[in-house]
Amino acid sequence: MTDVRTGCVALAEITRGDLVESAHFGALAVVAADGTLLLKAGDPRTVTYLRSTAKPFQALPFIEAGGATQYGLDTQDLALLCASHTGTDRHAAAIARLQARTSVTEDELLCGTHAPFDDDTAFALRRDHVSPGCNRHNCSGKHTGMVAMARMSQWSTGDYVAREHPLQQCILETFAAMAGVATSQIGIGIDGCSAPNFAVGLDAAALAWARLVDPAGLDLKRAEACRLLTDAMMREPALVAGDDRMDTQLMRVLPGRVLSKMGAEGCQALAIPPGVVHVRGVGVFVKIADGDPEGRARRVVTWQLLDKLGLLDAGSRKALAALGPSLPVNTARGVRCGEVRACHHAISAT
Repeated sequence: MTDVRTGCVALAEITRGDLVESAHFGALAVVAADGTLLLKAGDPRTVTYLRSTAKPFQALPFIEAGGATQYGLDTQDLALLCASHTGTDRHAAAIARLQARTSVTEDELLCGTHAPFDDDTAFALRRDHVSPGCNRHNCSGKHTGMVAMARMSQWSTGDYVAREHPLQQCILETFAAMAGVATSQIGIGIDGCSAPNFAVGLDAAALAWARLVDPAGLDLKRAEACRLLTDAMMREPALVAGDDRMDTQLMRVLPGRVLSKMGAEGCQALAIPPGVVHVRGVGVFVKIADGDPEGRARRVVTWQLLDKLGLLDAGSRKALAALGPSLPVNTARGVRCGEVRACHHAISAT
């Protein structure tokens, strides 16, 4: 099995003066919905966990089973099922609204708690001595959907995150079909929110994302569920992430042209609808081997990919200048002393 120890190449480099001081290693795959590998860097079969890029696939069985119709869910609700939101008051209110519609309560969620990713919100809660509840957790939408599907299917809800739970088995089978692999070939680990998470090759993950945005040939119910979820995410980018996050920025600047979803430990997924850059939909999966804790490699590599795929014009380049083509490295006084930039030789056609 190829993993990040052997399958990666330098994807981004950090300069200081004329010297390349550091580098972020990683791998990526760009795959069309028919399975054609279009671009790669490193070994496209490198295996990694999807982390939060798995969320649309974890929501897919719920929508395919009729959850949106049964509970009267709208685009905001569907976007939240796939979200890694920043825990703002708007996000918490939207989650509470979703829970009211699905008859789920906050104390049923098994995601745990963490401080909101939004700094202003986190400060306000600390100032007011308020502990963030589960609804402020970035995965609260996903977990609300899981509880709702378990109840709708008359499965137990107190253990819905257990790997052997019928809900998680259903999600696993759905993802396996979307990625074109057998369930036995998928690695299973526990995500930060306590739900099971999947590990597959980058090419399989990219294929799943391509099929999500181009479900031609899939079962009609699954295809319609894919369309509902991807349309909701692109219509409600601020609910999927947050105003200052890359996913939201990309979907706002490139409306209807890019679906974007980040994951922890340096994962980034993109999906491009059919006819935008290829006759079929295109899926992209990027893994930064060191986890990219500051998100700088993910930003410049994603910018480079979008440019290489012909998605950036003069207007979008200006609007997305905070992502690339390079990021400044500054001293404490604001003096520019280097840059973070993508390694242009790393990505190649196949």
